[in-house]
Amino acid sequence: MDKKHGDQTIHQKMEAISKDIVDKEIPLDDTLKEFEKVCLEAALKKYKGNITKIAKALGVHRNTLHNRIKVLRIKKI
Repeated sequence: MDKKHGDQTIHQKMEAISKDIVDKEIPLDDTLKEFEKVCLEAALKKYKGNITKIAKALGVHRNTLHNRIKVLRIKKI
């Protein structure tokens, strides 16, 4: 899971972000929701709003994906 992206691995990038989150005392629940929202927005953009493709890529059922998009108030493309 330590795929290279630029000069840093994903793990290294997440460590840096996590330090900032902890330093600012942002609640874990808020952090996880925001991370999920950012990931889903990126997937919606990449797959041009195709829920079936996004669900397959992320390994979730499309009904679950629809629900998460609604709960997180993400605007579909």
